Amino acid sequence: MSIINSTIKPFKATAFHQGKFVDLTEASLMGKWSVVVFYPADFTFVCPTELGDLADRYSEFQKIGVEVYGVSTDTHFTHKAWHDTSDTIKKVQYPLVGDPTGRMARNFDVMIEEEGLALRGTFVINPEGVIKVAEIHDLGIGRDAGELLRKVRAAQYVANNPGEACPAKWTPGEKTLTPSLDLVGKI
Repeated sequence: MSIINSTIKPFKATAFHQGKFVDLTEASLMGKWSVVVFYPADFTFVCPTELGDLADRYSEFQKIGVEVYGVSTDTHFTHKAWHDTSDTIKKVQYPLVGDPTGRMARNFDVMIEEEGLALRGTFVINPEGVIKVAEIHDLGIGRDAGELLRKVRAAQYVANNPGEACPAKWTPGEKTLTPSLDLVGKI
């Protein structure tokens, strides 16, 4: 069964966010668009490049009503220590969620059981808690926050414009598609 169009499963976690530890549950993701970005571990190599890229684009996500959550199987204490020692991670203004039990990683099917780490999983969740985008990468393949932002905008557009679809490389303001019998074989 695909995770697409499924509702997020229950979880409890603690995040390091804006200098504080905050408790989160699945209810924390309801009522707004959310992006959940799993990464393998703090104090590593590809992970800070991805989190830094998201930090550089965070205000753009915020402008369209999206909260970003970075999640690894590290603890919230480790997230704070990383934030305090890394210039790249100091830029992060979104919550860094600790998932030391792996419950969230298992809920999103990104847990590497034998290593206790998460794969690079990216999930776009609508305000009702339904997963609209799911993308999973192997550990050595970094992600692009700009492309993620484009996908979120497309998901929001489709949600607000039933019956329309966004073609490849679509960006706001560009032409969309209205799937119909008339389009079959003409694109």
